[in-house]
Amino acid sequence: MRDKPETLSGPLLTVYLNDHLTGSAAGVRLIHRIADRQRRTGPGPVLDDLARQIEEDRRSLRRIMRDLDVPVRPLREAVGRIGEKAGRLKLNGRLFSRSPLSDVLELEAMLIGVEGKAACWRSLRALAETGAGLDRALLDRLLARAEEQSRTLDGIRRERSAEVFGAELRSPVDEAGADAEGRRAVSGSGTG
Repeated sequence: MRDKPETLSGPLLTVYLNDHLTGSAAGVRLIHRIADRQRRTGPGPVLDDLARQIEEDRRSLRRIMRDLDVPVRPLREAVGRIGEKAGRLKLNGRLFSRSPLSDVLELEAMLIGVEGKAACWRSLRALAETGAGLDRALLDRLLARAEEQSRTLDGIRRERSAEVFGAELRSPVDEAGADAEGRRAVSGSGTG
């Protein structure tokens, strides 16, 4: 084992990297859910590839933690899993069926997660500059890949948002059965 500064396995870095490890576990589960739902759509193959990459990124984070002698805190992961399950219970306009809005919200959550991962790689890259024994080239590759993942997810998210919200605007009847034109006429009355 090589000599490392004491601060590398200190409590702050341990908490920080375990938080990212917990987030990465949730991200792997989420990207697989998204990819499974979109398997027969245009972005299906791209999402399958993203799922594979995001799993690889999680393994890279675990290796980095091992190299830095940062212990994995399984309790944090368990709490994170409970939080992720609770996060699925969101008001998306439907009680008993999946809403098209769920696709948009899940893609946005995944995008936020990937951007958080990129921030972690940037933090570790800055740490590598201090002589911490981190592989700078690896961190540069991981960061470049996270930035590409972010661009890809954002493109898919924008397309799905346009589909979901565009369909809603084109629909003459909302879920409550009210006529969209009638709503506009009522809301515009009296504004003379």
